[in-house]
Amino acid sequence: MILSTTFELLGNGLLQTLYMTIVATVFSYLFGLPLGIILNITSKNGITPNKWVYGTLNLIVNIFRSIPFLILLVFVMPFTKILIGTRIGTTASIVPLVIAAIPFIARMIESSLSETSKGVIEASEAMGTSKFKIIYKVLLPEAKPSLLVGFSISIVTILGYSAMAGFVGGGGLGDIAYQYGYVRNDSELMFFTIILLVIIVQVFQEIGMILAKKFDHRINK
Repeated sequence: MILSTTFELLGNGLLQTLYMTIVATVFSYLFGLPLGIILNITSKNGITPNKWVYGTLNLIVNIFRSIPFLILLVFVMPFTKILIGTRIGTTASIVPLVIAAIPFIARMIESSLSETSKGVIEASEAMGTSKFKIIYKVLLPEAKPSLLVGFSISIVTILGYSAMAGFVGGGGLGDIAYQYGYVRNDSELMFFTIILLVIIVQVFQEIGMILAKKFDHRINK
């Protein structure tokens, strides 16, 4: 393949991958963040324990987390068709990406919030702080470093999902790796695709770790 054509193909694939990953991450957090908060506060050790709410949501999260992404991708195709108007393509791939990422992110949020010191929460409750204020003034700020680490893990996970979406015409670097690297046996293009994916992962992880360290009051004291 001509070098200029290769770079153009990889450039388009990179933009499609970033588009899928970033948009899917944003929408996943719009739903996953509140779901994770609810899971945390309604758990046995939460600030408003509710075994029925927690049990129901916990079951739903566990079910969706148990479904392999490629199977989920195919399973939600009819829903994607209704929502987007097509079953394949870069934008269509965002739908299963979001559905797959929401339970993962919710569990990450729940775990991060559970690391908050019980003493801090109890002190806030003793001062008569409302449950809502405890969430956004105590739980979220105290868990910020862990939340940022979880964010970097989540976006890398969604990036991995986006690569798998390429196997069913989802576009992006995964599609290039499959269509050109595997089907057409273009080892050079496969190599460049892998290098780009590794670079993206490292960038996302590094940004997440830098932000986590910046907001970790235990380190900055």
